[in-house]
Amino acid sequence: MDAASSSQCSYEQYKKTADWLLDHTEQRPKVAIICGSGLGGLADLMTDKEVFQYKDIPSFPISTVQGHAGQLVFGKLQGRECVCMQGRFHFYEGYNIQTVTYPVRVFFLLGVETLIVTNAAGGLNGGFDVGDIMLIKDHINMPGFAGQNPLCGHNDDRFGVRFPCMSDAYDRDLMALARETAKEQSCDSFLQEGVYCMLAGPTYETIAECRLLQKLGADAVGMSTVPEVVVARHCGLRVLGLSLITNKVVTDYDSKDKANHEEVLRTTKRRTQDLQKLVSNLITKI
Repeated sequence: MDAASSSQCSYEQYKKTADWLLDHTEQRPKVAIICGSGLGGLADLMTDKEVFQYKDIPSFPISTVQGHAGQLVFGKLQGRECVCMQGRFHFYEGYNIQTVTYPVRVFFLLGVETLIVTNAAGGLNGGFDVGDIMLIKDHINMPGFAGQNPLCGHNDDRFGVRFPCMSDAYDRDLMALARETAKEQSCDSFLQEGVYCMLAGPTYETIAECRLLQKLGADAVGMSTVPEVVVARHCGLRVLGLSLITNKVVTDYDSKDKANHEEVLRTTKRRTQDLQKLVSNLITKI
């Protein structure tokens, strides 16, 4: 059964995908990177690249969003072997939540130990500016409140325990390394830290929703990342999360501003080199 149509994938299905990749590359990365909207350029910095289109990988889903290339890239960043997803999967594309997180368990079976997730997000924190990079220190899983958690259903102990802890979802040592790296490359002036809230999308938030999220303590809002983090932590992977603040959310009924995907991609293009440099320099310290 295809991963996109199955309600829950089996261990054997994940292993079939992982084994196919292991047969087609000699690289054995310990770090995986999931690139958000417009951030896939990170893979362009890699050397010794081997590129696999999602459509050619057994049981792998296919990304349909503008700004997502839809390919898995193995290679070296600053001499370190990595695997990079140019394009992730989203709940709003019609995939079930298990399919959205399918690659993370494949990474685990490949031997990956650290997952770096990036995304484009709307700024809820009034102290954030467009173009800031936010270290994710915690998240609010709104779809999870409604029962859309990728760990629902049968638990396979070969991946992780039935009730995984999420209070340490984002690795504090990796966050410290990121702050240190940002200072070294003089981009700490726009490095923030905060709570990321995931909504299912694909609509951008109403004014009332933005005000509610601010009251809940969210600093940034987006439509991805959290499901992958949940599955990564279930598998025991260390996680670092980075949000690029591409727009400020609208909280004033008199405002004429409107969130749109084109603005997101424009902002991403402007700041993407700083984020790519941060991630590639950080990897040498992991």
